[in-house]
Amino acid sequence: MTSQATGDEQDPPAEQPRPAAPLEPALNPLQRLIQQRLRERGWSYREVARRGGLPHSTVHTLAATRNLARPPRPATIDALAKGLEVPVSAVRAAAAESTGLHYYDEAPAGSENPGDPERELLIASIDELTPEDRRHVAALVESLRNRTAQEPGDQ
Repeated sequence: MTSQATGDEQDPPAEQPRPAAPLEPALNPLQRLIQQRLRERGWSYREVARRGGLPHSTVHTLAATRNLARPPRPATIDALAKGLEVPVSAVRAAAAESTGLHYYDEAPAGSENPGDPERELLIASIDELTPEDRRHVAALVESLRNRTAQEPGDQ
C-alpha cells in the first residue's frame, strides 16, 4: 500500500510564499539610462547603434558592463546620446558616475571660461595620452603657467 492509500500523506500547505525571483544585479547609471530608453522607445541595441552611428557591439557592451573601468570616449558619448535621443550631458553624467566619477554640468564657481572647447578637449582627452605624453603636457602647462606668473612683474 502506498502512503496515499492509507491517508498518511499530508496535503501541502496552501499557497506557501514563493521565493522571490533572483534579484537583478544593480545596474550602473549608464546601464539604467540605456535600459530605460530602450523600454520607453521599444528599441533594440541595434536600433540605438544605427541612430547614433555606433557599432552594435559598443552599445551592447555599454549596456551590459556593470563596472566600467573608464568612461567612454567623448565621441562615443556623443553618438550614444544621439542614438538614445537624450542630451549629451545626461549620457556624460551617467557614464562618469558609472566609473565612480561625478560630472557636474555647471562650471565650478570662479571658473573663468565655462564651456571653453579647448579646455573640455584637454580634460576629456588626458586619459587617452600615454604616461610619457602626459609628462610632456604637464611640463608644457607648467612652463606656460610660470611664464604667465612672471609677465605681470616684468612690466
